[in-house]
Order: sequence, then structure tokens, then C-alpha cells
Amino acid sequence: QVQLVESGGGLAQPGGSLRLSCAASGFTFSSYAMSWARQAPGKGLEWMCSVYNDGSETHYANSVKGRFTISRDNAKNTVYLQMDSLKPEDTALYYCGKAQRWGWGYFAPEEYDYGGQGTQVTVSS
Repeated sequence: QVQLVESGGGLAQPGGSLRLSCAASGFTFSSYAMSWARQAPGKGLEWMCSVYNDGSETHYANSVKGRFTISRDNAKNTVYLQMDSLKPEDTALYYCGKAQRWGWGYFAPEEYDYGGQGTQVTVSS
């Protein structure tokens, strides 16, 4: 079955950086677009970014554009999220997601499934 295992979260200072990883298994990773989303305390799930199945294109929410970078390594079945210039409002539980359909192209934020345990990111001085 599909497994998504997020890691790399922790405590960072404002202006600092963290790199998240998501190890995927149970499906043909290179056939699916992947995404990252987050959920802050008391709020809903917020889509942040996505990457095409071959890594050729990426898309970002305005809230993270220019600060976060999504990438993937299809040989390692892993998707990454490099987070720079962190802000306290980035504090949340971060999840990686898998597109609901296989193939190359853009998938809307609501077209991803999230099933991992997430990794906690806390930004505080």
C-alpha cells in the first residue's frame, strides 16, 4: 500500500532553514506528481507546493514562494522541501502528498492525497 514517511522537522529560529524529506513506497513514484502541505494548530490543511512527476516543473503558494523549494529524486523515491527564511507563521505539521492520478502535468491542490504522520516544524526564537 501507499506509504509516505515525512522527516526532517524540528525547531528553527526565525530566518533559519530546514530541509524536509518524504520517503515514498507502494507505488511507482516517478509516475506521480508530489506536493507538500501543512496544518497549523486550529487551521485547515494548506497546500504549499507541488512538483511534476519528472521534476520538470514546480508550483508554489504565494505564502511560500521565494522561500521554499520543492524537489524530488526519482531514483530514491523521495521528495524534499527546502525551507529558507523561516517565519513563526510557518509553524505547522508538514505533510507530503501524492497526486490522485498518475502522469505528467499540473494537478490542482485538491487533487493530492495525504496519508503520512507528518513532521512538526516549529519556528521560534
